[in-house]
Amino acid sequence: AGAQQSATVANPVSGASPDLLPHFQLEPEDVYIVKNKAVSLACRATPATQIYFKCNGEWVHQGDHVTQHSTDRGTGLPVMEVRIEVTRQQVEKIFGLEEYWCQCVAWSSSGTTKSQKAFVRIAYLRKNFEQEPTAREVSIEQGIVLPCRPPEGIPPAEVEWLRNEELVDPALDANVYVTPEHSLVLRQARLADTANYTCVAKNIVARRRSASAAITVYVNGGWSTWTQWSGCSTSCGRGWQKRSRTCTNPTPLNGGAFCEGQNVQKTACTTLCPVDGAWSEWSKWSVCGAECTHWRSRECSEPAPRNGGRDCHGPELDTRNCTSELCSHAAPGAEDVALYVGLVAVAVCLVLLLLVGVLVYCRKKGGLDSDVADSSILTAGFQPVSIKPSKADNPSLLTIQPDLSTATMTYQGSLCPRQDGPAKLQLPNGHLLSPLGAGRHTLHHSSPVAEGADFVARLSTQSYFRSLPRGTTNMAYGTFNFLGGRLMIPNTGISLLIPPDAIPRGKIYEVYLTLHKQEEVRLPLAGCQTLLSPIVSCGPPGVLLTRPAILAMGHCVEASAENWSIRLKKQSCEGTWEDVLQLGAEPCTELYYCQLEAQACYVFTEQLGRFALVGESLSMAASKRLKLVLFAPAACPSLEYNIRVYCLSDTQDVLKEVIQLEKQLGGQLIGAPRVLHFKDSYHNLRLSIHDMPSSLWKSKLLASYQEIPFYHIWSGLQPFLHCTFTLERLSPSTCELACKIWVWQVEGDGQSFTVNFNIAKDTRFSDWLVPDSEVGAPALVGPSAFKIPFLIRQKIISSLDPPGTRGADWRTLAQKLNLDSHLSFFASKPSPTAMILNLWEARHFPNGNLSQLAAAVAEVGKQDGALFAVSEAEC
Repeated sequence: AGAQQSATVANPVSGASPDLLPHFQLEPEDVYIVKNKAVSLACRATPATQIYFKCNGEWVHQGDHVTQHSTDRGTGLPVMEVRIEVTRQQVEKIFGLEEYWCQCVAWSSSGTTKSQKAFVRIAYLRKNFEQEPTAREVSIEQGIVLPCRPPEGIPPAEVEWLRNEELVDPALDANVYVTPEHSLVLRQARLADTANYTCVAKNIVARRRSASAAITVYVNGGWSTWTQWSGCSTSCGRGWQKRSRTCTNPTPLNGGAFCEGQNVQKTACTTLCPVDGAWSEWSKWSVCGAECTHWRSRECSEPAPRNGGRDCHGPELDTRNCTSELCSHAAPGAEDVALYVGLVAVAVCLVLLLLVGVLVYCRKKGGLDSDVADSSILTAGFQPVSIKPSKADNPSLLTIQPDLSTATMTYQGSLCPRQDGPAKLQLPNGHLLSPLGAGRHTLHHSSPVAEGADFVARLSTQSYFRSLPRGTTNMAYGTFNFLGGRLMIPNTGISLLIPPDAIPRGKIYEVYLTLHKQEEVRLPLAGCQTLLSPIVSCGPPGVLLTRPAILAMGHCVEASAENWSIRLKKQSCEGTWEDVLQLGAEPCTELYYCQLEAQACYVFTEQLGRFALVGESLSMAASKRLKLVLFAPAACPSLEYNIRVYCLSDTQDVLKEVIQLEKQLGGQLIGAPRVLHFKDSYHNLRLSIHDMPSSLWKSKLLASYQEIPFYHIWSGLQPFLHCTFTLERLSPSTCELACKIWVWQVEGDGQSFTVNFNIAKDTRFSDWLVPDSEVGAPALVGPSAFKIPFLIRQKIISSLDPPGTRGADWRTLAQKLNLDSHLSFFASKPSPTAMILNLWEARHFPNGNLSQLAAAVAEVGKQDGALFAVSEAEC
């Protein structure tokens, strides 16, 4: 073989360029053999007639070479590339004598050139560490060095550190660095550094883990400042008083030493004893006077009261007759005074009788009917006009007699339709404004307190309603007939609209609306499901409605078709929750429909019951709106001061509950609430406080941030989640607090609160919260519950329900009111126009602009000359 190779080298390939030594474009490089896998070495040279490998001084057999010929496009010179494979057995033959190396030799007509040597090594990594980290206990802010010497290996192992199985990255934490000898250094130990640390060594062969070393960062206790001295233990004489301190500055943690010294100090004190006053001796009697009396006196001076002692009890002056009752004087004119008093009393009685007679006469003479006319007739622009009370000669208006002793309209009735007996609500079955004759029709009122207790008592006897609250804070109720009406729970955004003719004529229903606290009703959630709305009940569930009622309630979802699957859930009488509607999908029943808007949803339902809106996220981009609210105490009698940060679902009912809770705790609102979009990214919510003036305040938190778990927020079943930042002012005279509070989701956007606050002033809750007294009555019955007058409503319905020429019908009205996405639902009802007007009433009560609705109706009318025009003459 050697002779054959020499002959080949001596006769180079023809065509090689003369006078050029070969140079290498590719030289072999160092490689490692992993386990039993062979490695490949390659070299390429130009111009070259032959290339061979020499390994450890011996030529490699020609048959073990893989040769490839080509031409350099730039120079036109021939290029030769050669590869060989080296196995583990070849390297192990000379293992221990010297390192295994290979080299290329290239020939041309001008001579030979050698490449660099490439070393072939067998890679390995031993199992045992030369030095492993050990467990330690260190004081907070003390430096820590954890040594690690990895196992022997080729190539040398790289080292990384794990803290509780998470990678420690010095680039992200300035408090941590790794030395060239692979030791982990913590510059200043923090409580968050309490963890299990593991040294990990790895190379191309294997990955080895050291034994975990538990690092415990402890905090030695420190005394707080002394309290003020207590009052003296005795109210008279010698006693003692004390003061105390606590080992809470900081509190010992993780086995830290407790404070040394006394926590209570006592000192002697003396309190002056009270001395009760005592009378001196009576003086001598005075000379008998012209009125046949004489007197004597005494003083409270033996001793005088002092140090809080009691005054003397009894008179200090004594008088008596000095002539043994033989001398007496009558007061002049006593009989005249009695006569004058009698005359004045008679005169007052006569005046009162005269006033009563005049009032009775005026009442009968004027014929004052205390009827109140229904002034719900509007002009062409739907603007209300002032209508005077009706006279006896105008019987064409519906009249009701008010009861001025009550402030809200509440009604008495039964849970079932009334068929027998006289009804308290005496209204005709005909047209709303048809003549009623000369008789007087009275709507009787009852006491709200008595009726509320009776209403809730009747509901509590039924098993389905036993979970209803026993107060009226989160409940509204009333008695309704075919005229319809509205129930509202103040400051929650929750209402129930019962449209006209939803209740069959001749029937009267007692209806309630209830907001449930989430701890009262168990709503099972699975997977990525989350509660998006309050849980609301309306009922009773067995009533028969001929038109859908509209339940309005808030929600906290940022809805998009690709991120959410949202369902309306309803609880059956047996207590199970069922999906009755999937939003965005074709409804499988005509009993339910839901209009989802930016912050509220409107549920059309012909069956009353308990409802909730539940969402299931389809991607990690799905987000809910959180309302971030800050509260702090109104007064600060001690050095400690707490700031509470609530993370609430962005619905009005939860915010109302928190504000009522904080009012009971004596808290006050700091700034306006903020909105944070919380994503389904499985990351927790973190809160931290910054930028406090260190010369005035310090934080008592031992960690750099607080954290609320993701699932506690995402489920929506825990409404009052909050974190408390405990601060301490360094001087009792400090009254100004300035800081920033950051709230963010890990790997997400955040919100910051800039707090500038004077804790010495008692600030009230912000004006953006509407007081309960300004929201109106929780129950409205009949025309007062609607913005659109009944007659004009009926005329719009009769004109737009039939198909109009050039499309001038209810479809055009829905388009102009931006409701054209619900045409299929409207078309499934006997009166689509009534559905549109009902939804408009639910969305715009009580501040809806009737002029805009009138303008939309007028635009529809312009498309069809036969459509009515609402004029002032018609009204």
